[in-house]
Amino acid sequence: MAVKELNDSNFDSEIKKGVVMVDFWAPWCAPCRMVAPVLDELSVEYKDKLTIAKLNVDENSGAAGKYSVTSIPTLIIFKDGQLVERAVGASPKQHYMNMLNKHISA
Repeated sequence: MAVKELNDSNFDSEIKKGVVMVDFWAPWCAPCRMVAPVLDELSVEYKDKLTIAKLNVDENSGAAGKYSVTSIPTLIIFKDGQLVERAVGASPKQHYMNMLNKHISA
């Protein structure tokens, strides 16, 4: 399963579907490009447990503004539509795995 693309119109409905990690990013952001392959790997490894999605903040300022995203990459984990955790900046894969593992059912 590939990383799902979100936009301002489908954002609210998509984050209500269980556990969803959203990467707020932009094409010009170098740290965002470093995080992208890690998220691709995680989307395969966690495909039956959660959704990994990304939102281009240049094209979709509504959702980014609603969640006060001022630096990118910002990764936010939603559980049934509620914000449960956020991380700002590029981090190693293990950091994201630790975040995700806290929010998925065993």
